[in-house]
Amino acid sequence: MLNSMEEKYVLSVLVENHAGVLSRVSGLFSRRGYNIDSLTVCETSDPAKSRMTIVVRGDEHILDQIEKQLSKLVEVISIEHCKPSETCQREMALIKVKAGGPNRAVILETCNIFRAHIVDVAAESLIVEATGSEDKISSLIRLLEPYGILELLKSGLTAMDRGAKVME
Repeated sequence: MLNSMEEKYVLSVLVENHAGVLSRVSGLFSRRGYNIDSLTVCETSDPAKSRMTIVVRGDEHILDQIEKQLSKLVEVISIEHCKPSETCQREMALIKVKAGGPNRAVILETCNIFRAHIVDVAAESLIVEATGSEDKISSLIRLLEPYGILELLKSGLTAMDRGAKVME
C-alpha cells in the first residue's frame, strides 16, 4: 500500500546490450535500498541495445536520485520518465484457472469481455492470456478468483511513448 507521499514511477532505460548490464542496474537499486516493483528487459530493433522498463515507488526526491545514479552507469544510453498520459503502458498475464463443469462457460464469457485469449485447454483448467493496463489485468484476476486460480504469472509493465517520438 502506498503512503500518501509515494507514487508509482515508470522509467524507460535504453542500455548497451551486453552481459552484466542488468546486474549493474539492479545492483544500483539494491545498494541504495530502493525496491523494484517490476522490471522488463528486451533487445531493441538494434541488437546492440536493450530497453528496460523499471517500475519503482517513492517520491520525487527518490525518482531524481534514481535517475542521477542510473545516468552515471557507462552502459546507460538514455533514461525517460514515462508519464501515463504520454505513454502506452501494458502488462501481460497468464492465468491458469479451474474450469471444470458449468463454470467453464462463465469463465470463457468473462475472458471474452476482457478480450483475453484461451491459450491452453485441459479437462479441469484453462490458461488465459490477457494484455492491457494494470487495472484491467487486476479486474480480470478478481473476477476469476472465485473459480480458483491455480497459477498466475505477470510480465511486469512495459511502456512506450505515444506518437512519433522515439527513444534514442
